[in-house]
Amino acid sequence: MKKTIRGANPYMPLWEHVPDGEPRVFEYNGETRVYVYGSHDTMRTEYCGKDYVVWSAPADDLTDWRCDGVCYESSNGSVLYAPDVVKKGDTYYLYSAENKGSKIFVSRSKSPIGPFTDPVLTDLGFDPGILVDDDGRVYAYWGFCACYCAELNEDMATIRPGTLHPHPMKHAFAPWITEDDGQFGAEDAFFEASSPRKLFGKYVYIYSKRYSTPVPELGVYGENNGFLSYKYSDRPLDGFLPGGDISFNGGEILKNPDGTGIMSYRWGNNHGSIMEINGKWYVFYHRQTGTDEFSRQAMLEPIDVAMDKNGKIFIGEITYEDGEPVASKPVEMTSQGAQVNGLDAYSLISAGYACHLSERLTGSKQCADAKNDKMEIKPEAANTRPEAEHIRPAAAYIKPVYSKDPDISAPIVGITNGVTAGYRYLQFGQNSPKSVTAWIRVLDSKKPVDCARDAVETCDTDSTSVENQAACAESKEGLAKFTVNVRLDDYRGKICAVLSTSESVHAACIVPDAAENVDTFAPVTAPLTCGVFGRHAVYFEFLSENEDIVAEFDRFTFDC
Repeated sequence: MKKTIRGANPYMPLWEHVPDGEPRVFEYNGETRVYVYGSHDTMRTEYCGKDYVVWSAPADDLTDWRCDGVCYESSNGSVLYAPDVVKKGDTYYLYSAENKGSKIFVSRSKSPIGPFTDPVLTDLGFDPGILVDDDGRVYAYWGFCACYCAELNEDMATIRPGTLHPHPMKHAFAPWITEDDGQFGAEDAFFEASSPRKLFGKYVYIYSKRYSTPVPELGVYGENNGFLSYKYSDRPLDGFLPGGDISFNGGEILKNPDGTGIMSYRWGNNHGSIMEINGKWYVFYHRQTGTDEFSRQAMLEPIDVAMDKNGKIFIGEITYEDGEPVASKPVEMTSQGAQVNGLDAYSLISAGYACHLSERLTGSKQCADAKNDKMEIKPEAANTRPEAEHIRPAAAYIKPVYSKDPDISAPIVGITNGVTAGYRYLQFGQNSPKSVTAWIRVLDSKKPVDCARDAVETCDTDSTSVENQAACAESKEGLAKFTVNVRLDDYRGKICAVLSTSESVHAACIVPDAAENVDTFAPVTAPLTCGVFGRHAVYFEFLSENEDIVAEFDRFTFDC
């Protein structure tokens, strides 16, 4: 029996939704582990939830995550926003953001997994980030569309007199700010998510940047706060110099011939930090699933860090000349995460690990408004690009799942003609597979079919209405019109297999809300037409001449 991929990207189980993750490495009870402290998207209709949970992994295996349970619950029943945890001496301090971040409390524990108790109100504000310096002094950083930092007293809660520094960098423009405070700055563009770190003896201020001006090379053409960025200084509270962008949750950046970019995944707010783990550096961040920002998931990528001879800090994907760092850019968003050699192509891989989810603007889509959720690209802007086929992040999305099954899959739903789901990267090894199998079902988008869930071969004509029988028949006829090109290395790359949903006619007779039950998806298999060895990106391109049907994609695997 095939195993199911776990510990990929997202690195927690697909049913878990922990955004805003602050990674920390602590040695406790003789074991060194990475602990992640974040918000908890359990409300489902708004940000976050009313508790914090801790997830941890051995420092030498970032694919083996476990849930250490609830470490803190809101003291007054309010929603908790992004926290942070630090250790000083033998005590762990949790900074909880109660009342949706408007009140910051600090509580204590002798264990990194809590429980954290005896909360005390602090002088801090929204999205607190804490740094315990090498000499034991403690600094705090916080803010929303305006940032602040200060040194803390020994109580870890109050500000040491004379150390408060407002606006250590300029902040972003935002439509809800009605008065100019003189601190707007498009280059710094601080939005939220303060996270301090120490690197090469310098103080690094990591934060969420909100771009208000276009960054065409990254596919940004309007306001966008999907970036984790940084500045650095020789001093803890001021003097911060321009750094760059570390991470972007807009997916793979596709390139036009003129060098401009196109996002391939629906971006959203971002929050996280960097951490050195076993001699290697990683960025922890989050992505969006569903159709809003209320089911975010924890992601990580390996990164590079360097300092040049002049003391400039580089973080992300770094370019070197003659061994000297000269530039950096955001590290790519992947499906593999810490599995740096690629996901095992012969295991069962959830469609929900997609890091690329795009669609071609053709036919009726090209005439429609090209704005997708927060995308600010209008059709005329897209169509003036030199790209022969105009691409945007897809309206299809990864459906959030919540059943606590370690092998649960998160399906991609709402797939229409021209949608591509991509996975970076898979490992095929030294022996090429002979076939690929994907679990897919097709639904009529205009006439949802309500056939019995156990009607595998045909619709249950004895228990459905005449109208429903007609819908079933019509859906069956449309199924053959979906083909799926399996491409290698690029969303327009070499086709190595072609799947056809004509093999899965019973998929139309599935209750649409049963997406968490893999048994409701039909396996579709096709032979490979070429040899595939080693590590490759893989893309599933869905094509149909019928724009009234939609597909749902649950998981896939390759076989020798």
